[in-house]
Amino acid sequence: MHFAHEMLKDKNDSLEGKRCLIVGSGKVARSAAEKLLDYGAIPLTFSDSSGFVYEPDGFDKTKLGTINKIKSERGARVGRYIIASTTAKFNEPGTLFDIPCDLVFPCGAMGDIDTDAANILADNGCMGIIEGGYSSVTCDARQILKKRCMLYGPHQLTLTGNTIVNALGNKATDADLALQVSRIYKDVKMTAQEFNTRGDLFAGAAICGFLRVANALESHGAV
Repeated sequence: MHFAHEMLKDKNDSLEGKRCLIVGSGKVARSAAEKLLDYGAIPLTFSDSSGFVYEPDGFDKTKLGTINKIKSERGARVGRYIIASTTAKFNEPGTLFDIPCDLVFPCGAMGDIDTDAANILADNGCMGIIEGGYSSVTCDARQILKKRCMLYGPHQLTLTGNTIVNALGNKATDADLALQVSRIYKDVKMTAQEFNTRGDLFAGAAICGFLRVANALESHGAV
């Protein structure tokens, strides 16, 4: 969520008021929703193997608490949520990606966003996709996002949070994490620009990571 904040800030925009689809309902997905609420965004969905639940006006902290309680029970599926809500929809409309939104945060399985999903989202006016899971966007779908000028936050960039927290230690605050995320985002952005892939954070993250490893090897005399 901090990386999403940086990406939008770079466009003179913010997460405030953004309607967001969340794919998945595990700990990462629910934590993503909690942080979106902190930023003033509106999480709309959760999903699992049973399908998806959709709150047209969004999940607030109370409704998110209900989802947390449901998912804490062994084998429970998100469909049970509709018993506790008079406004939620289950597997309506036809697919999760048919729901109009500003941003998508796939936090589930690899390849959840394929070319069909990417095109549907673009057609519906979605601004971009920020990965909360590994390789949630397929290679072909990445090309669609690029062609249609959508924002894309690749997992190589967005999932560096654990590494940052481990490096900062137990006393690290969320503000410390946000500061380091801002630094890394700027490094990746500048690297992409330096290697003629301006705006491509996927390429920038890959190149930046390679350079860090290469420089470390060289400093140890391994090159």
